[in-house]
Amino acid sequence: MTFRWRLPPLPVLEHAVKGQSLLGRFSRVTAALVAAAVVVLSVSAYLFTQQSSEQQMDRELMAIANQNVGPLRDDMIALGGLDATTLTTTSVLLVLVAADGSQKRVPGEQIGIVIGAEELSIAKTQMNYSARNAPATNGLLYRVVAVPVGIDSVRYALVLARPLGPINSSLANLRVLLSILGGIFVLGAAFLGYYSGRSVVRPVRQLADAVTHVTKTGELRPVGAYADNELGDLARSFDTMMASLETSRDRQRRLIADAGHELRTPLTSMRTNVELLVADEQSGMLPPGARVEILSDVAAQLGEFTSLVSDLVQLSRDESSSPAAEQADLADIVERAIARARRRGHSLHFDVVLQPFTVQGDPDSLERAVMNLVDNAVKFSPEGGTVHIELVDGTLTVADEGPGIAEEDLPHIFERFYRSDKARYTPGTGLGLSIVAHTLATHGGTVEAANGSDGGAVFTVKLPAAPHDDNMD
Repeated sequence: MTFRWRLPPLPVLEHAVKGQSLLGRFSRVTAALVAAAVVVLSVSAYLFTQQSSEQQMDRELMAIANQNVGPLRDDMIALGGLDATTLTTTSVLLVLVAADGSQKRVPGEQIGIVIGAEELSIAKTQMNYSARNAPATNGLLYRVVAVPVGIDSVRYALVLARPLGPINSSLANLRVLLSILGGIFVLGAAFLGYYSGRSVVRPVRQLADAVTHVTKTGELRPVGAYADNELGDLARSFDTMMASLETSRDRQRRLIADAGHELRTPLTSMRTNVELLVADEQSGMLPPGARVEILSDVAAQLGEFTSLVSDLVQLSRDESSSPAAEQADLADIVERAIARARRRGHSLHFDVVLQPFTVQGDPDSLERAVMNLVDNAVKFSPEGGTVHIELVDGTLTVADEGPGIAEEDLPHIFERFYRSDKARYTPGTGLGLSIVAHTLATHGGTVEAANGSDGGAVFTVKLPAAPHDDNMD
């Protein structure tokens, strides 16, 4: 019996893996692969067992043939004294076939072997042997083996046969056993695929649930559970994206709140002044010189408004971008900031000590931060006072001779829009020191505020030195 097995066509496999969920597909694919492996192994085991059994029977029949060759040559007429009773004990049929097709059978044997071309060929050529499965006269299937025998210069083939019933029965039991075991393995693989698939799909489902939650509620909730594999890396990337979006959303919300809060005052004042000017145009109610004062007030408010918008835009830009990777001498940056500050503080003296110090970052944003510190010192310095600026061993110090900072204000001095009682009626937006702190933080530096021993405020800035570049040696 011959079995033929082949893989199903691709559309069948494609249909097998289609499902409504990734877990279902995973289970189906696992079961299909195990089923294919079970079929291949079962068919291989079956064919190997069948071939081994037939080869074992061939060896037994050839051993019986070798035992009877001698007696046959000695007593050709009586076939070596063999009879049906003797052969029945070994379940063997025997017949001697001549090259011309004539046959000599064992006396009393009721079942005959159907002789074929294979056996006649062995008788004629006297070479090798033949083995095949063939039916006997009783309709049962036998294993037939023929070996060459030469007796008195006459060519014969000694043909022996044994029924295949026991082997076929064993093979039938093997088929049943392999079918049962194969079914068990396939079902087990399907269950294992399902439960192992749940652990594989769980991170994907958690990620999908997180995305759905964000879509429905707008709440940027992270996944929070990471596996040590590619799906875990995906979940970490998702949480990083959520954190980035949350930070961006907070910056946007804070910027809108800050802008709405701080822009309302100058806009209201400008609107009131403009309305007065419009009303005076119609009624002439303002006294002489009042229009000039109002226009000057509007110009000042417009300058304050412009400065506030510029600071808000600068702070927003600093938060949403990283400093450029550019090396620059901090002394040059400070010197440019001082040159701009001198134009604002004509009556002030500047005590400057600068040592070269190379930093890495964005020179423009660093200059803006230093400029804010120097402007702050200029703003609070008295007429004829001195602003002390030092850059020594990589530490920048900006000190003034003003009233200093109240102890209760020191913890809040770098907060957005924080204005101390001393600074409440001075020009400014309350964002300058906040921009300084944020800019230095993005460059890996720090800024501290304190009061000098002789009065006045002291700001200390520290920035990391730029990495050494061997190409510049």
